[in-house]
This record gives sequence, C-alpha cells and structure tokens, in this order.
Amino acid sequence: MNQSAVEWQFEQLFNSFEKFNNGEYTFNDYLKRNLEIREQAKEMEKNNTDNKVIHFAEWLTKKHTSTLITLYEHFEEEYYNETFKSE
Repeated sequence: MNQSAVEWQFEQLFNSFEKFNNGEYTFNDYLKRNLEIREQAKEMEKNNTDNKVIHFAEWLTKKHTSTLITLYEHFEEEYYNETFKSE
C-alpha cells in the first residue's frame, strides 16, 4: 500500500523536528523545510486526487460505454435544441 500524503507529511515533519532538535537545522531552516514539506504534501494530494478521477473515468468508460453514448446523444440533442432552435 502506498503512503498517503498525510502520512508522508507527518513523517517528514517529525524528521525535520529531529534535525532541529539535534542542532542540524537552525530555526529558520526548520521553518523553511516545514513550508517545503507542506507544499510537497499538497501537490502529492492533488496528484492523488487527479489520478483517482482519471481511474474512475477509465473504469466508467470501460464498464458503461453504451450508457455514456446514450447520455452523450441525449445531451447533444438537448444542447442543439436549446442553442439553435428558437422557441
């Protein structure tokens, strides 16, 4: 199982604190590193969400192609009627 963004962030923040506590980081280094960790975790979560959407779309397409085509045709006709036909 892959590590979640939250788990990764917690681990990185803990490591950062240990380095600060051991004198390897100054306070400014510690703060800077924590901001970097936060941004990386946000990006990881965004990518994870994007991947879930992509996988769902692929699954939906494989499982329900005929349904999707029917919906597309329905909405295409509805769009045409609303856009180009006057009432």
